[in-house]
Amino acid sequence: MFKAPRLPALLAISLLAAPVSAQSTAPATPPAAPAAPATPAPSGVRVNVPSNAASALGIEVSRVAKGRLVNCPTALKLSPNALCFYSLGAAPSLRPLIKDQLGKRAGEWKMAGKASSLAVTSGQTLALVLLAQISPTETVVVVDIPAQTASAKPSVPAGVVKNEPYLLGSDLKGLVTVTALSATQFKLERSGQPALTVTAGQTAAQLGDGPVTLTLAPASDGQNLVLPFSVLTTLGCTFKPNSGVYTVACGESSVGVKPIVF
Repeated sequence: MFKAPRLPALLAISLLAAPVSAQSTAPATPPAAPAAPATPAPSGVRVNVPSNAASALGIEVSRVAKGRLVNCPTALKLSPNALCFYSLGAAPSLRPLIKDQLGKRAGEWKMAGKASSLAVTSGQTLALVLLAQISPTETVVVVDIPAQTASAKPSVPAGVVKNEPYLLGSDLKGLVTVTALSATQFKLERSGQPALTVTAGQTAAQLGDGPVTLTLAPASDGQNLVLPFSVLTTLGCTFKPNSGVYTVACGESSVGVKPIVF
């Protein structure tokens, strides 16, 4: 059974709730997180298999929280899977929106001062959504999958390039629709753009009705599309590293994705 975070963890979140001047006429700028370089992953290890689930959950939560991705405060001592958002919304108004968005997967909110936590289950994955209100109209939203709930790391798919950043097709949920045509062939569709059909292990692809050559070949573990970030440019999307997380933007929509490095 999943246990709610201990009180000290919630109290650590409440440290973020610094007073904000009541005479301020504009939303306060969120406090900058202390600079701390991300811990490099050991060579040959897939760094964020469980963060795929965290990324998908973060997309769902950000739809209603309408926050922007920020560095997670180091004082919270979160797992490497954590995603943090700065939202211009009060925690009391965000709580029912987030719970409704997650439906039956969500438990009940647990309160500790100005901090609150929500346990979320999805299959065998257990996750947390944490809220820390830092002013009457500002909240830090955290999505995290604690290390003890991490699933086993699968083997490295054939054909991937060592030290090159990859992502899963499911990481693009909300931006690009990925359809498996077979165990090795996938179609990527984005509104208003020609569809891109790729095959695992091949740089030759099809964009709309014409051929196109990719910089790096996609891969597959027999079920999931493992996509080099460079392929995103063929779809008209952009990606930019930001403190260990890549911000992927397609048109006006964007998501934060932690890269998979083999």
